[in-house]
Amino acid sequence: MITILNKHQLQITIERLACQVIENYADLSSVVLIGLQPRGIFLADKIYKQLKKIKPEQNFPYGKLDITFYRDDVRNELHEANQTDITFSIEDKNVILIDDVLFTGRTIRAALDAILSFGRPKKVELCVLINRRYSRQLPIQPDYCGKPIDSIISQKVKVEWDKDEVNLY
Repeated sequence: MITILNKHQLQITIERLACQVIENYADLSSVVLIGLQPRGIFLADKIYKQLKKIKPEQNFPYGKLDITFYRDDVRNELHEANQTDITFSIEDKNVILIDDVLFTGRTIRAALDAILSFGRPKKVELCVLINRRYSRQLPIQPDYCGKPIDSIISQKVKVEWDKDEVNLY
């Protein structure tokens, strides 16, 4: 096991990601944050709280998106869906999708399909904690990246929120 981010590094990374969003959008009124179920919501919660801490006067929507039935690897298997919680319009908004690890890009492709059922955003950006470069199957890259890593396909990246650390196995 190799520790990619320890508790302190993880906190700094979350603060940096929130600051990068503010650098791009000084006024967050046109921004919508959407955490991807199931694991992306933990990062999204932390980024949302950090943004509210930095800009308490700003109001911006935050939702959670389940992409289970938009995935291309769902065939005849039984999958348990998570809950989607988007109670606001994304029409003509700057949507920031948030996930923990970007690997093949297939989860994000599914999220793009799913998000279009809620309207047509002005722009969609991607924020990830870990970008596993060189493993992409689709031409998808993050706009906000906590840490890029190089790993082989047999390795696993685990974001362990109960310990507040990221490890490579």
